[in-house]
Amino acid sequence: MSAISTWRIPMSWPGRAAAMALLATLLAACGSEQPPQAEGRPVGVVTVEAGQFSDDIQLSGEIQAKKDVGLAFRIGGRVLERPVNVGDRVKAGQVIARLEPALEQNALAAAQAALTAARGEVGTARNSFERQERLMAQGFTTRPRFDQALRAQETAQAQLENAEAQLELARDRLGFTELRTDVAGVVTERRIEPGEVVQPGQVVVQIARDDGRDAVFNVPAAVLDNHLADARIRVVLADAREVSAQGTVREVAPQADPVTRTFEVRVGLQDPPEAMRLGSTVIGRIELTTAAIVAIPASALTQQGRAPAVWIVDPDKSTVSLRSVDVLRFDPGKVILSQGLEPGEIIVSAGIQALHPGQRVTRLPERRPSPRQQAAASALPP
Repeated sequence: MSAISTWRIPMSWPGRAAAMALLATLLAACGSEQPPQAEGRPVGVVTVEAGQFSDDIQLSGEIQAKKDVGLAFRIGGRVLERPVNVGDRVKAGQVIARLEPALEQNALAAAQAALTAARGEVGTARNSFERQERLMAQGFTTRPRFDQALRAQETAQAQLENAEAQLELARDRLGFTELRTDVAGVVTERRIEPGEVVQPGQVVVQIARDDGRDAVFNVPAAVLDNHLADARIRVVLADAREVSAQGTVREVAPQADPVTRTFEVRVGLQDPPEAMRLGSTVIGRIELTTAAIVAIPASALTQQGRAPAVWIVDPDKSTVSLRSVDVLRFDPGKVILSQGLEPGEIIVSAGIQALHPGQRVTRLPERRPSPRQQAAASALPP
């Protein structure tokens, strides 16, 4: 039978008291030490910065004249000639078309003859009145004869004025047989041919004036809601992107096209190059700039219930809190917010999965994108 012996060191009372005193001293020394302070959870952070968000929209359109003029005769008649064709460049005062002038020439001759006769009547009536006036002064005529001579003179004078007016009208009508343009431009359409009989006001040719050009686009209704009037528009030729011009919205159609359901928008071009000819296909890039907004990394977005939210870092306490935000749109790698954050606030951009309100965090140094990364991000399509 084996036995385990327990050795006990005999200790007297003074020794036992000294050991207890040593143990109490050691316990007191251990109790005086502070427990190590726990460090916060390391997270990536970014500082909120405000800016303006530009949304680019590209539309296809064509170059048109800023003003089109439809020329027409003021009188009717048979077209004698039309010396211009589509594509011809015309100058102010140039003859566009002529009517047969025979009727107007005859009317002018008749008006001239009527004027000559009226002048003779005025001379006869004036002489008769002057004779009656002298006899009336001498008392050798009666008042009725004097009044009759006076009325005859007034009637003859009125007929003379009417004949002069008819002569001017006949001259104008003869001049109206020639259709002249009062603007410089390019003929874009002809609507009559020699030999046709036209009515007064019937458009003969259409001329695009040289005093400006527009880029015309068919714009969806959704784009019109984005303050299109304040947009900056860059217009380039579809087959030559290096040919460009700047423009601003000049006119927006008040009613949508019944077929395409789009609105016609005319963009006035500033000093367009000669290569932007009428009818050329162009591409307009519309830069719509919003009010001050905030863009955050997509990794910073989380949820509070069903609403989007972000973690806000208190810089004094190094704690986090959850705040709801309003999302304007999602872009590759980032989220555009309309409200919810203020410039200068610090949000968590990495490590949001295991956070809870009030938790202490340790902020890692912010990492700014390199110039190469910024260029790659800016090259992404909207």
